[in-house]
Amino acid sequence: MTYRIQGLDPAPFRSLFQLGDEALRQRRAARVVAAGSGEPCRISLEDAQEGETLILVNHVSQDADTPFRASHAIYVREAAAAAPAFEDVLPPVLASRNISLRAFDRDGMMVQAVLAAAGEGDARIRSLLARPEVTEIHAHTQALGCFLARIERN
Repeated sequence: MTYRIQGLDPAPFRSLFQLGDEALRQRRAARVVAAGSGEPCRISLEDAQEGETLILVNHVSQDADTPFRASHAIYVREAAAAAPAFEDVLPPVLASRNISLRAFDRDGMMVQAVLAAAGEGDARIRSLLARPEVTEIHAHTQALGCFLARIERN
């Protein structure tokens, strides 16, 4: 099975960098400075470098009208200008850490979930996509459960 992973569109997040702290709070967001300890940007699909400005914002990652509807905090880097696409290869934020992979069918129901240690993601993704009912997979950080990326059949 081949797959595609694309970062989030930066357009909906651009205006957040112009807002003050109170306006960000009203949008369930906060400005933070990367400590360089693994703040993964959901646009560039790379970890932010120490000192970079980020917005930490609540993001709906699974918008299906099912019990599995989900939102969680994500980081977006101010410097992230474009959302790269990765075909049949993991972006840095998925390849370098332990992840949770949650497989969904076309109705947004979760049909399987697996954990993948750093270096195991590609094989686990292909295994999940071998199931014909799986239409997409959501990758999350293993420890905190933060949404990392959506993986779609290519």
